[in-house]
Amino acid sequence: MLRAGIRAYRRWLSPLLGPRCRFHPTCSAYALEAVERHGALRGGGLALRRIGRCHPFHPGGNDPVPDGGR
Repeated sequence: MLRAGIRAYRRWLSPLLGPRCRFHPTCSAYALEAVERHGALRGGGLALRRIGRCHPFHPGGNDPVPDGGR
């Protein structure tokens, strides 16, 4: 369900908003990968933290999804 929501955003909303993400991979790609690798709870938390950092005052850059484990 969460992955479907991310895919829907990427397909229909993202093209209307244009390129705004300051990171690589984009926030939606990061969210999708985080949920696939870490599950809905931890992956969703990682995605929310990433989205919270994606603003004009953050320099952005390369920010891959962390590996599993603690």
